Amino acid sequence: QVHLVESGGGSVQAGGSLRLSCGVSGPGQRTWCLAWFRQAPGKEREGVASIDNYRRVIYADSVKGRFTLSRDNGANTLYLQMDNLRPEDTARYYCAAVRPQVVGSDWRCPALALVQYNTWGQGTQVTVSS
Repeated sequence: QVHLVESGGGSVQAGGSLRLSCGVSGPGQRTWCLAWFRQAPGKEREGVASIDNYRRVIYADSVKGRFTLSRDNGANTLYLQMDNLRPEDTARYYCAAVRPQVVGSDWRCPALALVQYNTWGQGTQVTVSS
């Protein structure tokens, strides 16, 4: 089982930047599908960005052009660079993982389908003030 630990959250003013990190440990972690989700008070958890083991990245429309997702398998870390932050980005951010579905020679990840992810970190709080 993969273990996830998030860090890097904090409080910034609108227009500022933060970089979230997710330490990934466990067997086969380099092949796992990884993603960031977020949940604001009173709202449902929503997908932010995901990356597969081919390093293909999918972003939610709300963060395209502002957030950048990357994975460093050597450092066993998933990063989310967040620039030009807005008050509506305020939420608790969660790192998530799931083993890819192997279909023939293709390893498939569930993108931002929340229900498909079965491993979660504790989350890190991001607060953006106007």
